[in-house]
Amino acid sequence: MSTTAGIIIVGDEILSGKVHDTNSHFLASELRVLGVDVRRVYVIPDEVDMVASTVKEFSEGFDYVFTSGGVGPTHDDVTMEGITKAFGLGTTTSQEILNYLEKRCGGRLNEAVRKMAELPEGAEILEVEGAFPPVVVKNVYILPGVPELLRKKFRQIKERFRAEPYHLRKVFLNEEECFVAHHLDVVVSEFPEVMVGSYPKMSEKGYKVILTLESRDAGALERAFKKLIGLLPEEIVVAAE
Repeated sequence: MSTTAGIIIVGDEILSGKVHDTNSHFLASELRVLGVDVRRVYVIPDEVDMVASTVKEFSEGFDYVFTSGGVGPTHDDVTMEGITKAFGLGTTTSQEILNYLEKRCGGRLNEAVRKMAELPEGAEILEVEGAFPPVVVKNVYILPGVPELLRKKFRQIKERFRAEPYHLRKVFLNEEECFVAHHLDVVVSEFPEVMVGSYPKMSEKGYKVILTLESRDAGALERAFKKLIGLLPEEIVVAAE
């Protein structure tokens, strides 16, 4: 059984096009390397009920859930409230986070900032160095929306998610996708444990398509790779790795 994850990006700014979402791509890429199978990515607005219903669905459906955004001091930061509602929990003030905020803000600490220390009951605060600590409620890991902060925090805790890894091979072709699709069908049919992808590249010099083969079974991957290389005309294969 694979370890699964869902990613929830919270933010009106993403849905309105004001901000480009890079967090889902980062998390999906990092989790893939760790061996975690990301099954779904949702982008949702800053609405408590939407956060609550999505978090509940994801928490029940996946081993890990990662939220991004909605954890700051402003009026539209409603992720904590939504997660609290998702699990029917009360709230509590984290003295640890409050101490961190007081140290950072000094005399400028106000009620808006204090709300960042309000957590769902039972929330676990993960110990990290030099940053506002990540918080986990049940199997939901709550991360900030600022990409630099999200990346820093995730990298500090990522080893707890490591699972059986995926193995990957790539083939670069100087040929259109439509002329090799039938070869891919053969590989997909013979090696169901191997995931096969085909990705046209319109602006790359030297190749037109990247083929990928992925599997947790390294032996099956190598057999599928050799089968594919044997099917493809030698003159269209630019490189393989």
